Amino acid sequence: MRTRLLSLLAVALLLLTASGCSSLHGLQASGDKGYVAGDGSIRTIAVGDRGKPVTLSGTDLEGKPISLASMRGKPTVVNVWGSWCADCHREQPLVVAAARKLGDQAHFVGIDSRDNGTAQAKSYNRRYGITWPSFFSPGGEALLAFPGVIGPNSIPSTVILDAQGRPAAAINGGVPSTLTLVQMVQDVARDG
Repeated sequence: MRTRLLSLLAVALLLLTASGCSSLHGLQASGDKGYVAGDGSIRTIAVGDRGKPVTLSGTDLEGKPISLASMRGKPTVVNVWGSWCADCHREQPLVVAAARKLGDQAHFVGIDSRDNGTAQAKSYNRRYGITWPSFFSPGGEALLAFPGVIGPNSIPSTVILDAQGRPAAAINGGVPSTLTLVQMVQDVARDG
């Protein structure tokens, strides 16, 4: 009887692990979707701990060159999304509202991760009235520019760079509210 109970427990544990019902340091595994849905945790990075500016350049959804270096001088909100991501659809109205509220206090840029082509991404931008550019990163490689800040499969996530282009704050998962994002950007601007 005891051997059978242990066997059943082992099978149950194996099934839970295989189905993606495990946690990865506070992140929820996504099964076979190939991304990690964040828990919405917010992280701020002290000025002295920010390290070097993020180096990222590539092409936008129109095929034009884009670079984070050109956005220095004020905070930059980097929003990671994909048109296929339900959590991204839920958060996008909050990000757009924050961009409107902040006006010229911050730059906004997206990273479209894991869309096979730009047609879906452009439709997503039209749907939400997104006016800022997005890096096109079908393989998700653009997320590798943020080691230790967000994971290479963290979709959605948002990173706020300071005026020098260094990571200053991050949300691992969907933006919880417009006010939260606005206050985070204003805090980064105040801190330098």
